[in-house]
Amino acid sequence: MVTAIIIDDEENGRFALKQKLQDYCTDIQLLGEAENGEEGIRLIEKHKPRVVFLDIEMPRMDGFQMLHRLTEKNFHLIFTTAYDQYAIKAIKFAAFDYLLKPIDIEELKLAVSRINEMPQTTEKKLSALEHNFQEKNVFNKIGIPTMEGINFFDINDIIHLEAHSNYTTIYFVNHPKLIASKTLKEFEELLPGDIFYRPHHSHIIQLKYIKRYLKSDGGQVEMQNGNIVDIARRKKDEFLNIIGQ
Repeated sequence: MVTAIIIDDEENGRFALKQKLQDYCTDIQLLGEAENGEEGIRLIEKHKPRVVFLDIEMPRMDGFQMLHRLTEKNFHLIFTTAYDQYAIKAIKFAAFDYLLKPIDIEELKLAVSRINEMPQTTEKKLSALEHNFQEKNVFNKIGIPTMEGINFFDINDIIHLEAHSNYTTIYFVNHPKLIASKTLKEFEELLPGDIFYRPHHSHIIQLKYIKRYLKSDGGQVEMQNGNIVDIARRKKDEFLNIIGQ
């Protein structure tokens, strides 16, 4: 059984999540629930759960402040939140799972299924999350999940991303390439569109690392690391306009 705690200031929210866990996630053993950050800290320190479902917006002490006060964070963390695009993007950048209220059953089951897939990296992910919040709307620290765990990189060091079915190969400036267990579409939704561009259904490039443009049917670009990337014919005019040609 996977032990769990729910922390949410709304009683209806706690009840709804508890019922869905009982009905659809039978391997979750709920050890307790808290309505504020102070109670949440006491429950975590007492029970040492495997997973914590944590509401972000709570009075007096929000979810982030509560986490900051914990001396040990040896648990898997799943955020629950009402719609807040800024917070959700920061959470995605730090490779955390989150559940949007009202919580969808299939999304809940998927988040629970991932609890045992990755090594425990809550401390590292929180560090990246705090870093991105401090950057004032400019997220540059991204968590990249691989089969071995989660690595964190500055997005400015990413040269090129290439799709391989449900995985993505990522090429860096001063780091060996790695295979991420995320689709290219997921990275496209995260990476800022002013510096990254998807010229082809299989590729995303960082514009500042273009070395030269090669004329052909749709065109190609050579990146700073020597990679050759195709430009889709339908993207050619748009791409040339972006690079000022």
